[in-house]
Amino acid sequence: MLDAILDEMGEDERHPMAELADAISVFIEKYEAEHVSIPPAKPTTVLKFLMREHDLRQSDLPEIGSQGVVSEVLTGKRELNTRQIKRLAKRFNVSPAVFV
Repeated sequence: MLDAILDEMGEDERHPMAELADAISVFIEKYEAEHVSIPPAKPTTVLKFLMREHDLRQSDLPEIGSQGVVSEVLTGKRELNTRQIKRLAKRFNVSPAVFV
């Protein structure tokens, strides 16, 4: 369901469904925390893991933005937004929830 909403939103971060996508992400996170035995990983940890697995550098992630923006995300100075999450999920073929 979240994937369908993110597809509908496209690139529009101010889409009327953006708040719904954020709310569903919160519910997914809560459900997984209660029902999934794997300890949750921080979005930056997941991203760093995927970068290592795919032998990527910061400059290889235009889905997030410039190398400087990627650096800020990886160091925790900036959080991923809905658009970036959607693009990363598509690139790595994972659920957007892993970046929430």
